[in-house]
Amino acid sequence: MTLIQLAQVKQWMRLHGHRHGVELQIWDLILCCWVLGWAALPGLILLQHWAVLPGLLLGTLLPTGYVRWRSRMHRLGRLRCDWLCAL
Repeated sequence: MTLIQLAQVKQWMRLHGHRHGVELQIWDLILCCWVLGWAALPGLILLQHWAVLPGLLLGTLLPTGYVRWRSRMHRLGRLRCDWLCAL
């Protein structure tokens, strides 16, 4: 996902969060993991704690994976995902 797409989903969540409270909290958690993944990368390189690298990479890829999973579940009719229109 691009930064613009992340911002678009966050804006949709901000506007419609009163009707989708759990979804807003999940998206905030995903964004926190994404920021943590990018912010901790320089420290990881400096301190050379390579065991943490898979977790950081997972955090940076989490928004893309979550959106793909939600859009797939929406297409299959298992979950309704109103914020897909924001992308």
